[in-house]
Amino acid sequence: MENFIVSARKYRPATFKSVVGQASITTTLKNAIKNNHLAHAYLFCGPRGVGKTTCARIFAKTINCKNLDENVEPCNQCESCQAFNQNRSYNIHELDAASNNSVEDIRTLIEQVRIPPQVGKYSIYIIDEVHMLSSQAFNAFLKTLEEPPAHAIFILATTEKHKIIPTILSRCQIFDFNRIKVDDTVEYLEYIAKNENINYEVDALSVIAQKADGAMRDALSIFDQVVSFSGNNITYQNVIDNLNVLDYDYYFKITDKFIQSNISDSLLIFNEILEKGFDSHHFINGLSEHFRNLLVCRDEITLQLLEVGANIRERYKTQTKQCTPDFLFSALEISNKYDMGYRLSKNKRLHVELALIELCNITAEKKKSELKEEQAEKEVKKEENFINEEPAQYDKSQIKETKPVQNIDLPTKPMSFSIKEKLNISKNVNETPEKEEDAETDEDHEFLNTEFTEKQLVEAWHKFSDTMGKRPRIFNTLTSKDPKLEDDFTISFVIDNNLQEEKINEIRNELMHFLRKELKNTDIDLRLIITELEEENNKLYTAEDKFKYLLSKNENLGKLKQEFNLDLE
Repeated sequence: MENFIVSARKYRPATFKSVVGQASITTTLKNAIKNNHLAHAYLFCGPRGVGKTTCARIFAKTINCKNLDENVEPCNQCESCQAFNQNRSYNIHELDAASNNSVEDIRTLIEQVRIPPQVGKYSIYIIDEVHMLSSQAFNAFLKTLEEPPAHAIFILATTEKHKIIPTILSRCQIFDFNRIKVDDTVEYLEYIAKNENINYEVDALSVIAQKADGAMRDALSIFDQVVSFSGNNITYQNVIDNLNVLDYDYYFKITDKFIQSNISDSLLIFNEILEKGFDSHHFINGLSEHFRNLLVCRDEITLQLLEVGANIRERYKTQTKQCTPDFLFSALEISNKYDMGYRLSKNKRLHVELALIELCNITAEKKKSELKEEQAEKEVKKEENFINEEPAQYDKSQIKETKPVQNIDLPTKPMSFSIKEKLNISKNVNETPEKEEDAETDEDHEFLNTEFTEKQLVEAWHKFSDTMGKRPRIFNTLTSKDPKLEDDFTISFVIDNNLQEEKINEIRNELMHFLRKELKNTDIDLRLIITELEEENNKLYTAEDKFKYLLSKNENLGKLKQEFNLDLE
């Protein structure tokens, strides 16, 4: 039976062209070889599995190749290339700094560096995980790294650049390797699947790429694992079952419940997720990622930040149309808050369920606020219409002519339509009007002087206060106490200070107009009463004040304090 070789080794890039996701670095290295601008030390740093050691080997192989092609790629025909391919090259030396991190190991390396290469022009020393060297080993390596022999080139590789001392960094050309994008990983997995005659779904490969988190080596290891599980047919369902990945469908369904403010179904979906063995912290973390993806889907410019398969991308586009930006901002804030507080919570399930309840309330709270604003706008418009309402116009053809009235003293006021004046004038008229006109006058008189109770006054007062919701200071002043009804329809209202008096005077006309209309009485008047609190009751006494008061009651306290050198505190 033929030995199985894992994909990470079998499909390891052997040329610069086959390196995935590091185009800028491979281009720089190829130009350096082409123009013969080779440095004596390089530092390759970046996350795991992104091609640091692979690029170091390809670079070392290409430097000593005798027949480079026009694309600056090794020929694989010369003695140096064949020796490298067969792992018998004496020009390329690899050292694992994790297990060779002492001063003695570095001294051995320094002695080896002095020996020139037997075949080729350069001896290349690849030191992997160089950050594991001890401080003494780094110091012993400094001189050789700065001034090595002409035939020696050092390539250092590390995942933790911050642990390397600055004196080493200053002697190297530094190349920062990037995380490999999901699209690049999926493309390379498709290439491998076709070579191995494996059927696949793009969404399935996309899940593998996301699980790898930018590391190609991890992606290839997961790919082999899924192939072992599902055979030669990789499906989306097989991948999420094998890797225990929470399906996107759960996030889409539960977000729909958030939009509908459906708390019951949200809790049931979360219970189903827990029954399938998923971690609740993983769920709340994935929920934050889901809201983030919905947010970037709202704009075509940020759509490129969405690293998912084509089918999932379309579902995101569909759902984001149902979500307002305010909803997404609030949802992100809530999910992030509960994600950070998860570790401190003792009841993990309840902690996540509270998050779900709060997320369901986003839409409900928004609807309530919109309804209140709509009602407030209607009240304001109603008041404006009433204020701007013109006096009723009477049809002169329906009013019978009366005889001229003699010796009537009319009040000297600006000409305006006043029902009170009209009523007073009617009393002095010698000829009484028709019964229909009398009935109309009596009805108006009843409207203008309708009796009302203090309870009705308080209800009308609070009704007006609700219209002041957008002016919190006035609203708080009006709702702090209830008004009192005195004789002659006078309303007395108690306030605490002059500032409150000024605020009420600003809306006095509007308030009186509202109350007169609501209670159907034009004789209503408002009297403000300011309560002056006694200074003695509000004064904060110090320890010294208290002592002086007690001293006035008993002089012996002073002698006691002086004799024992007591303090007031």
